[in-house]
Order: sequence, then structure tokens, then C-alpha cells
Amino acid sequence: MDSNLKPVIARLARGETLNEAEAEDAFGLIMSGEATPAQIAGLLMMMRLRGETVAELVGAVRAMRARMVAVEVPANAIDVCGTGGDSAGTLNVSTAVAFVLAGAGVPVAKHGNRALSSRSGAADVLTALGVNVDVALDRLPAVLAQAGCAFLFAPRHHSALRHAAGPRVELGTRTIFNLLGPLANPGQVTRQLTGVFDPAWARPMAETLSALGTTHAWLVHGHGLDELTTAGENRVVTLADGAIAERIVTPEEAGLPRSPVAAIRGGEAPENAAALIALLQGAPGAYRDTVVLNSAAALVVAGRADGLMDGAAQAAAALDGGAALASLARLRQATA
Repeated sequence: MDSNLKPVIARLARGETLNEAEAEDAFGLIMSGEATPAQIAGLLMMMRLRGETVAELVGAVRAMRARMVAVEVPANAIDVCGTGGDSAGTLNVSTAVAFVLAGAGVPVAKHGNRALSSRSGAADVLTALGVNVDVALDRLPAVLAQAGCAFLFAPRHHSALRHAAGPRVELGTRTIFNLLGPLANPGQVTRQLTGVFDPAWARPMAETLSALGTTHAWLVHGHGLDELTTAGENRVVTLADGAIAERIVTPEEAGLPRSPVAAIRGGEAPENAAALIALLQGAPGAYRDTVVLNSAAALVVAGRADGLMDGAAQAAAALDGGAALASLARLRQATA
């Protein structure tokens, strides 16, 4: 490929798509700092307007993974994260799920960032909880072993994305980069519970994960959230050993009552951290039910639960028995 993006942009302007290798080369130029801001913006917007393909997603993720700071994690580790972008301002769900899973004995390599489209991202609430999100990268495997979970702070692992930061901010709209984060876990986990801001992207992201070696995943969207919600029906795309299927998930399948999305509205990091602590200490309500539902799904993905009812029972036990709270205490200690 040419040393700049001009030939690629010319092809995209004609409505053409890129194959995996071409996309990997194009995003390699971006992440290596060899493309100009105008070229980056042009490529991103043409892909956005035409619609990004699975091949382009796969190639972009491969370019991203080739330049990331990887971390070694157990073979049975799972990631629980979302694309963000739902602008719902809810309490931190996937971060709480990480502690529940760790309490249930499932190692969690949680990929995440500070607040971008929300008021409190994973890094923000973890910091408010007393966790050091800037712990030395070479300590992360030991942190995960000690605590049962570790936080993989995206900007520290994917510094190559800084070359696209300016154009992304100036564009001010969703681009392919909003989809890449959950597809590029630095631990290269093979099991994921991933929330998507738009259900239309669930299947393409599942196909992308399958092409990249993920064995089990649920891509979920519920009532405008990049999480499973107890508000009603949730749209889910499942990936299991190469087979992709679609299903609807309701809270009743996990033995949980329904509640409106408004019941889990959050605030700034201190407020969300206080709610998360109360949850881990046994507080009932919609937040607990939402976390239990998502934890149940993650336990199914991890191969630890036969179904949502079984997973919900295990999640509730981790909360009620104090194991989830203990996992937070271990993470604080391990990152000190």
C-alpha cells in the first residue's frame, strides 16, 4: 500500500470497501502517525456514511492489536465492557459485574476508559473506590492473580490511537473507533460480555470477534443501553464456537423483576462509587438486579452457569456472601 491514505480515500469515495489486509494497512498508517489529520477524518467519515464492514473492522482491530501493550491473562479470563455511547448516565454496571465475577471465581480482565460519553467511566469510578488504575503494566498479571480481576486502562495499552484523537474530536460524531475498544482487549481474552450502543452493530461485532479468535461472547443491547437491562426485552447476539445466533433475553429468565431504566440513573464518580459499595454490601433494588442479570449472562459466557437462572443464583451468592466485596478489597490492595 502507498505510504499515505490518498489511494484508499479515492477508493472509498467511489463506494468501494476494503478487505481485511487493506484495512489493516490503512489503519496501520493512521496508528503509526503516517496519515494527516485531513486524511484520517476523510477515511473515517466515508466509512461511517457508507457503513463499516466486518472485514474493515477485523483489519482495523488487527492493526490496533499489533501496536498495543499486551498483558498475559489466564486462558479462562473474561472481559465485561461496552462500547459506550448510549449517553444514558447510568450507574456503573460492568465494573460492578467484574467484582461479582471475581467473587464467583471467574478471572476478569476488564478493558475500559474514563468517561467519554457518560458521567462516570470505569476508570473514574475505580479511582473513586480507591483502586490505582495506573499501576505498572508489568504488575497487571500479578494483580489479576491476587484480586481475581484487573483493570486494563485503554489509553495505556493503546497509545497508538493518539494519532486519531484530534480528528475524532473535531468530527464530533461516531466513527469506527467507537466500535474497536471492546474488540481489542489487551489480554486477548476469548470470552466476552460486550454491550453495544446500537443493536444493529451486535451481529457485525460478533462476526468480527469470531474472525479474531473469540470463542464465546454475548453482544447485548437493552432499551437504549449498552448493557442488559431489567426494563424489558434485551436484544442479544451470541457467539459460541463459531456459531452466531440471535435471541431475546428478559429479566424474568433470571428470576428478576422489571424496573425502568430511570431506576439506575447515576451521577458523577463519587456518587456512583457510593452506590457500588452499597451494592457490594447487599443493598437491594434495581441496580442490584441489573448487575445480577449481567453477571448471570457473563457466567454463561464463561462456561460457569447452565443458564441465566443458575447464573443469577451464583451472582446473588457472590454478593450476599461478601465474595464480591472482598474482590474489591483485594484489588485495592494489589494495586496499592
